[in-house]
Amino acid sequence: MPIAAPETETVSTWKVACDGGAGGHPRVWLTIPADKGWVECGYCDKRYVIDRAHAGDDH
Repeated sequence: MPIAAPETETVSTWKVACDGGAGGHPRVWLTIPADKGWVECGYCDKRYVIDRAHAGDDH
């Protein structure tokens, strides 16, 4: 059974930066795959979900 992400954020850009909040880990840039529609940070497991209705085509 998959474990739920500790935090999920809906975003309107296909590339997002994550630093774990208040510098919790080094800043990393994540690209959301169009086929999945979400990506998780490898450091803190935060999940970023694309809002396809408001996202541009820059993926």
